[in-house]
Amino acid sequence: MKIKTANFVISNTDISKCPKDRLPEYAFIGRSNVGKSSLINMLTGNSKLAKTSGRPGKTQLINHFIINNNWFLVDLPGYGYAQVSKSKRQTFQKFIKDYFLKREQLICTFVLVDSRLAPQKIDLEFMAFLGETGIPFCIVFTKSDKLKPSQLNRNIQHYNKVMTKDIWESMPQYFITSASAKAGKEELLNFIDTLNQQLNE
Repeated sequence: MKIKTANFVISNTDISKCPKDRLPEYAFIGRSNVGKSSLINMLTGNSKLAKTSGRPGKTQLINHFIINNNWFLVDLPGYGYAQVSKSKRQTFQKFIKDYFLKREQLICTFVLVDSRLAPQKIDLEFMAFLGETGIPFCIVFTKSDKLKPSQLNRNIQHYNKVMTKDIWESMPQYFITSASAKAGKEELLNFIDTLNQQLNE
């Protein structure tokens, strides 16, 4: 799939104000500073679509972007460490949870994970929440260009071992990406395209 148009639609914290269109939605979420905005900009070919920042916690709203006029890319606030007050963090958690539990248009969630790090408790807990509530998701390993291929492979194997130890029978589908090297773009977009085609059958 090639992205020809990617346009901002709305930002809010109220699920009832999200677009009413019955178009499929794909949500992107991860720990603060995982490289989410950079990945979204790389996928869409628009370096200014999602706001990037070196300061964690930049995204504080549910942001809808309409892609090729037939599906929504949803940029969600990062969870975990962010330079915002505790009360604001709790607000994020509530409206993020509401989005996942109430948004019927959501087809798949892409959970972004920094490929350089060992499995983080907060990521594993968030994926367990998605699994328990029956929300389909994939893992997107970011910043793969920062590692040698052998180390990247070891890190992913370690992730697989940790995930399948207690909760998961097998590791969910995953993608290896790098915003700067444009790695994983074609695989991710083709995956979304396949799901969209299945919805139209």
